[in-house]
Amino acid sequence: MISATPLPLYAIGLGSNRRHVRHGDPRQVLLAALAALESDDIEPVDASPIIASEPLGPSRRQYANAVALVASPLSPPDMLDRLQGIEADFGRRTGQRWSARTLDLDILLWSGGAWSEAGLTIPHPALADRAFVLGPLRAIAPDWRHPLTARTIRQLAARLVRPKPVDRNAEAH
Repeated sequence: MISATPLPLYAIGLGSNRRHVRHGDPRQVLLAALAALESDDIEPVDASPIIASEPLGPSRRQYANAVALVASPLSPPDMLDRLQGIEADFGRRTGQRWSARTLDLDILLWSGGAWSEAGLTIPHPALADRAFVLGPLRAIAPDWRHPLTARTIRQLAARLVRPKPVDRNAEAH
């Protein structure tokens, strides 16, 4: 009996807040990007619902955000290269941080744990602070543990919405 080793899993964050000439509004851009992820060596496993979120930084346009789980034998640097190629195919230009963009793809988590080298850090450094990522990720992988904090995605998401002690004191006065 041959036992197949499961392929590594990646959680990929998707975001868009600009129309695309061919694909349409940001929601349609994400649907097209989900289809573009599928290839000979990237197998879609699940995708979250697409949510709307407020922009970070100077952009004024609302974002469409989602998370995809994919299985792939690609190494993290090779996966990053593939994602950047898809972004380029969708017309992404590098430049101002947090500016409006047609498509943003980020590696959030990898079943191999943590990875750090120039230009790539897994888990994504801002993962635990971003509700627009944790909400969709919780919908499809609530029990995935952050490799550095050992907290589940469900726990990390709950921490963002739980009242802070100072909030309770303010309500008491």
